Amino acid sequence: MFKTVPIAAHIAAHIAVPIAALIAALSGLCFAAQAQAQAQAQAQMSPMGLWRSIDDETKQPKAEIRIGQNAAGVLSGVVEKSLAAVANTDPLCTLCTDDRKGQPKIGMEIIRGGLQAPGKAVWEGGKILDPENGKIYSLRLSPSEGGQKLEVRGFIGTPLLGRSQTWIRIQ
Repeated sequence: MFKTVPIAAHIAAHIAVPIAALIAALSGLCFAAQAQAQAQAQAQMSPMGLWRSIDDETKQPKAEIRIGQNAAGVLSGVVEKSLAAVANTDPLCTLCTDDRKGQPKIGMEIIRGGLQAPGKAVWEGGKILDPENGKIYSLRLSPSEGGQKLEVRGFIGTPLLGRSQTWIRIQ
Protein backbone atom coordinates (compact mmCIF):
# COMPACT_ATOMS: atom_id res chain seq x y z
CA MET A 1 0.00 0.00 0.00
CA PHE A 2 0.87 3.60 -0.17
CA LYS A 3 2.55 5.31 2.66
CA THR A 4 1.16 8.74 3.44
CA VAL A 5 3.64 11.43 4.34
CA PRO A 6 2.50 14.91 5.29
CA ILE A 7 3.36 17.30 2.47
CA ALA A 8 5.29 19.70 4.73
CA ALA A 9 7.63 16.93 5.89
CA HIS A 10 8.16 15.80 2.31
CA ILE A 11 9.08 19.34 1.13
CA ALA A 12 11.30 19.98 4.15
CA ALA A 13 13.23 16.76 3.54
CA HIS A 14 13.93 17.69 -0.08
CA ILE A 15 14.87 21.36 0.39
CA ALA A 16 16.84 21.21 3.61
CA VAL A 17 20.03 20.07 1.90
CA PRO A 18 19.89 22.59 -0.99
CA ILE A 19 19.16 25.45 1.42
CA ALA A 20 22.06 24.47 3.65
CA ALA A 21 24.34 24.35 0.60
CA LEU A 22 23.06 27.75 -0.54
CA ILE A 23 23.70 29.28 2.88
CA ALA A 24 27.22 27.82 2.93
CA ALA A 25 27.93 29.16 -0.56
CA LEU A 26 26.64 32.63 0.33
CA SER A 27 28.72 32.65 3.51
CA GLY A 28 31.80 31.77 1.46
CA LEU A 29 31.07 34.56 -1.02
CA CYS A 30 30.62 37.10 1.77
CA PHE A 31 33.92 36.04 3.35
CA ALA A 32 35.71 36.24 -0.02
CA ALA A 33 34.26 39.71 -0.72
CA GLN A 34 35.30 40.92 2.72
CA ALA A 35 38.82 39.53 2.26
CA GLN A 36 39.07 41.18 -1.17
CA ALA A 37 37.90 44.53 0.24
CA GLN A 38 40.49 44.32 3.03
CA ALA A 39 43.24 43.45 0.54
CA GLN A 40 42.25 46.41 -1.65
CA ALA A 41 42.25 48.76 1.34
CA GLN A 42 45.70 47.54 2.35
CA ALA A 43 46.95 47.91 -1.23
CA GLN A 44 45.64 51.46 -1.28
CA MET A 45 47.62 52.29 1.86
CA SER A 46 50.85 51.29 0.17
CA PRO A 47 53.07 53.08 -2.33
CA MET A 48 52.52 50.40 -4.98
CA GLY A 49 50.73 51.72 -8.05
CA LEU A 50 50.86 54.47 -10.65
CA TRP A 51 51.41 58.00 -9.34
CA ARG A 52 51.39 61.53 -10.77
CA SER A 53 54.29 63.48 -9.29
CA ILE A 54 53.70 67.15 -8.53
CA ASP A 55 56.67 69.50 -8.66
CA ASP A 56 57.36 70.87 -5.18
CA GLU A 57 58.28 74.31 -6.58
CA THR A 58 55.84 74.90 -9.47
CA LYS A 59 53.01 72.71 -8.07
CA GLN A 60 52.47 71.43 -11.64
CA PRO A 61 52.22 67.76 -12.69
CA LYS A 62 55.68 66.54 -13.58
CA ALA A 63 55.62 62.82 -14.43
CA GLU A 64 53.88 59.50 -13.96
CA ILE A 65 55.84 57.01 -11.89
CA ARG A 66 54.96 53.36 -11.35
CA ILE A 67 56.07 51.93 -8.01
CA GLY A 68 56.29 48.19 -7.53
CA GLN A 69 58.05 45.79 -5.22
CA ASN A 70 59.91 42.52 -5.58
CA ALA A 71 59.19 39.30 -3.68
CA ALA A 72 61.27 40.54 -0.73
CA GLY A 73 59.16 43.73 -0.49
CA VAL A 74 61.91 46.02 -1.85
CA LEU A 75 60.56 49.01 -3.80
CA SER A 76 61.37 50.17 -7.32
CA GLY A 77 59.91 53.21 -9.08
CA VAL A 78 60.11 53.85 -12.83
CA VAL A 79 59.20 57.01 -14.80
CA GLU A 80 56.54 55.98 -17.32
CA LYS A 81 55.60 59.36 -18.77
CA SER A 82 56.64 63.00 -18.65
CA LEU A 83 53.89 65.54 -17.95
CA ALA A 84 56.05 68.65 -18.16
CA ALA A 85 54.20 71.57 -19.75
CA VAL A 86 57.40 72.63 -21.49
CA ALA A 87 59.21 69.87 -23.31
CA ASN A 88 62.51 69.06 -21.66
CA THR A 89 65.37 69.94 -23.99
CA ASP A 90 67.43 67.04 -22.66
CA PRO A 91 65.61 63.70 -22.50
CA LEU A 92 68.72 62.07 -21.06
CA CYS A 93 69.97 62.21 -17.49
CA THR A 94 73.20 64.03 -18.24
CA LEU A 95 73.64 65.19 -14.62
CA CYS A 96 73.34 61.68 -13.14
CA THR A 97 76.54 60.38 -11.59
CA ASP A 98 75.82 56.64 -11.37
CA ASP A 99 74.84 53.92 -13.86
CA ARG A 100 71.90 56.09 -15.03
CA LYS A 101 74.19 58.80 -16.51
CA GLY A 102 73.27 59.43 -20.13
CA GLN A 103 70.20 57.19 -19.93
CA PRO A 104 66.69 58.28 -21.05
CA LYS A 105 64.61 59.79 -18.25
CA ILE A 106 61.50 57.99 -19.51
CA GLY A 107 61.84 54.39 -18.36
CA MET A 108 64.43 55.34 -15.74
CA GLU A 109 64.33 53.73 -12.31
CA ILE A 110 64.28 56.71 -9.94
CA ILE A 111 63.33 54.81 -6.75
CA ARG A 112 65.61 52.04 -5.57
CA GLY A 113 65.20 50.12 -2.37
CA GLY A 114 63.08 50.93 0.59
CA LEU A 115 61.07 48.62 2.81
CA GLN A 116 57.99 49.04 4.93
CA ALA A 117 58.84 50.02 8.49
CA PRO A 118 57.60 47.30 10.88
CA GLY A 119 54.04 48.04 12.02
CA LYS A 120 53.83 51.35 10.12
CA ALA A 121 52.43 52.63 6.83
CA VAL A 122 55.85 54.14 6.03
CA TRP A 123 58.46 52.90 3.56
CA GLU A 124 62.05 54.00 4.12
CA GLY A 125 65.66 53.01 3.62
CA GLY A 126 65.64 53.49 -0.14
CA LYS A 127 66.97 56.18 -2.45
CA ILE A 128 65.27 58.51 -4.92
CA LEU A 129 66.94 60.21 -7.88
CA ASP A 130 65.97 63.65 -9.15
CA PRO A 131 66.79 63.25 -12.86
CA GLU A 132 66.66 67.03 -13.36
CA ASN A 133 69.71 67.66 -11.18
CA GLY A 134 71.23 64.17 -10.88
CA LYS A 135 71.08 64.22 -7.07
CA ILE A 136 70.26 61.08 -5.09
CA TYR A 137 68.39 61.46 -1.81
CA SER A 138 67.42 59.11 1.01
CA LEU A 139 63.75 58.28 0.76
CA ARG A 140 60.67 58.10 2.95
CA LEU A 141 57.22 57.31 1.49
CA SER A 142 54.00 57.75 3.49
CA PRO A 143 50.57 57.09 1.97
CA SER A 144 47.85 59.52 3.11
CA GLU A 145 44.17 60.28 2.51
CA GLY A 146 43.24 56.61 2.32
CA GLY A 147 46.12 55.87 -0.02
CA GLN A 148 45.07 58.42 -2.64
CA LYS A 149 48.13 60.58 -1.98
CA LEU A 150 51.74 59.71 -1.31
CA GLU A 151 54.01 61.95 0.73
CA VAL A 152 57.47 61.60 -0.84
CA ARG A 153 60.34 62.92 1.27
CA GLY A 154 63.85 63.09 -0.16
CA PHE A 155 66.65 64.06 2.18
CA ILE A 156 70.38 63.99 2.82
CA GLY A 157 71.36 62.87 6.29
CA THR A 158 68.33 63.62 8.44
CA PRO A 159 64.71 63.85 7.20
CA LEU A 160 64.62 67.40 8.61
CA LEU A 161 66.97 68.50 5.81
CA GLY A 162 65.26 67.71 2.55
CA ARG A 163 62.33 68.36 0.30
CA SER A 164 58.86 66.88 -0.02
CA GLN A 165 56.38 66.28 -2.79
CA THR A 166 52.81 65.01 -2.66
CA TRP A 167 52.02 62.55 -5.42
CA ILE A 168 48.48 61.69 -6.54
CA ARG A 169 47.41 58.09 -7.15
CA ILE A 170 46.33 57.39 -10.72
CA GLN A 171 45.98 53.64 -10.34
